[in-house]
Formats: sequence, structure tokens, C-alpha cells
Amino acid sequence: LAQGGPRRISALGRWTPPNRARTEAAQAQRAMTARYKKSRHLRGQISNGRGRIGKHRKHPGGCGNSGGQHHHRINFDKYHPGYFGKVGMRNFHLIKHGKVIPSINVDRLWSLVSEQTRQYYKEHSDKAPVIDVLKAGYMKVTGKGVLPEQAVIVKARYFTKEAEVKIKEAGGVCVLCA
Repeated sequence: LAQGGPRRISALGRWTPPNRARTEAAQAQRAMTARYKKSRHLRGQISNGRGRIGKHRKHPGGCGNSGGQHHHRINFDKYHPGYFGKVGMRNFHLIKHGKVIPSINVDRLWSLVSEQTRQYYKEHSDKAPVIDVLKAGYMKVTGKGVLPEQAVIVKARYFTKEAEVKIKEAGGVCVLCA
């Protein structure tokens, strides 16, 4: 051939593209020879080794988890205790995001305002910036980290004790918002 190199002949005796030749060769090695299979040996035997009485049927015990309270009860009680039944009270109108409280640490408070704002209020120390964490999507201020020694007014729905102490030590004020 002019291009592509020599022709590849697969294990099945026909030409295949280069990447498929490898996979077919691997399959030929893995696949069992048909004449050695058990089904060849069982040809002519009526029930194919599955027995006349019980019979090889599709789903003799039922599909999936069927019979958990009936004919498979022992297995369910032994290996899956508490699978059936109820516990607790029902909550009819469950609001999944009702208990979510996004929080921000004290050391990240200044990241909510620009660096220019921080420098401006550092020079004009008679005034203090107002950082409204609710507008940034947070509700709670927690006390991890170090706050720069610079007065700041923080508005939030919740403050931890540590956060409140650190903000007040820096000369700031904690304002609770509903």
C-alpha cells in the first residue's frame, strides 16, 4: 500500500483498522473456545443441568426487593433491620434551604470591599466603612482569623461571641439586621 503501512489481518481473518486489530486479538485470547463450553456437553440432556423439579425460570423469587415482608423476610430482618416502617414526624411543607446559614470569617470581612476603600478609611480614621455581609450573600460572621486594627461597622444577622469581641477590639461595631 502507498500509505498506512502493511495491511493488518485480525484474529478473525479479515482486515481491520489499526486500533481495532489490538482489541479483537485480545478478545480472541479471552474468549473461550465454543466446543469446550458446558452447554456443548449438555446438548441432548432435557433440563440442561438445571433440574426437572425446580425448573430454571426467569425470576423464581420475584423481581428486585419483592417478598421482603413475605418469603424473603428472614434475609431482610437479618441483614437489613429497620428497612420497613416509619420513624419520627412528617414535615408537610419542608423548606430545604430554611436552615442554611451562609457564614463568613472575620479575616475575610475586608475582602467584601475594595482595597481602595480600605486605604481611604485607613487615612480618614474619623470615619468607618459599613460592611453589609447580607448584601454579599452571607448571614453570619464567625470569629476565625485576625482582623486589621481598623474600625469597621459590620451589619449581619448573626455574630459569634469571638467575632463580636474581635470586631470591638479593632474599634468596630456589630449591627444586627433582621
